[in-house]
Amino acid sequence: MAQKDASVAELTKNFEDSTAVLLTEYRGLSVGELRELRNSIRQDAEYAVVKNTLTKIAASNAGITGLDDDLKGPSAIAFVHGDPVAVAKGLRAFAKAHPLLVIKGGYFDGNPLSAEEVGKLADLESREVLLAKLAGAMKASMSKAAALFQAPLSKTVRTVEALREKQDAAA
Repeated sequence: MAQKDASVAELTKNFEDSTAVLLTEYRGLSVGELRELRNSIRQDAEYAVVKNTLTKIAASNAGITGLDDDLKGPSAIAFVHGDPVAVAKGLRAFAKAHPLLVIKGGYFDGNPLSAEEVGKLADLESREVLLAKLAGAMKASMSKAAALFQAPLSKTVRTVEALREKQDAAA
């Protein structure tokens, strides 16, 4: 009983500390394949095989709803502590190479996700790409602003210079 309580407490903490959770079924995957999957997403997530009944209790304790229907069969969860898009991409890529891995759903930003929604999450560009695009857009905007602010100044200088030349020619 104490071991179950400790497992529930640990799972609850994992749910609370995660930016997202992605639920999979791993039936038929070997231990080596599971290790390969863990290593492929280790940078952004912890992948753990879980007991469904204990996971339901832990999710409820953490205030997470909507996963109960997907917690059937051999389940494993990617507890995301980094970029959820990168983890979704990693799981999808692994599932393409190993069809026995089935992405069942997840939980992100206060809402349960279907398997299709996890797929859409995987279709997004990574955080780094989005930040680079934002930085590029900001740089372009600043360059345009700088050119805009410099234009009246250079026009004024040219006008003053033309007036000076005209005055020197008249004298």
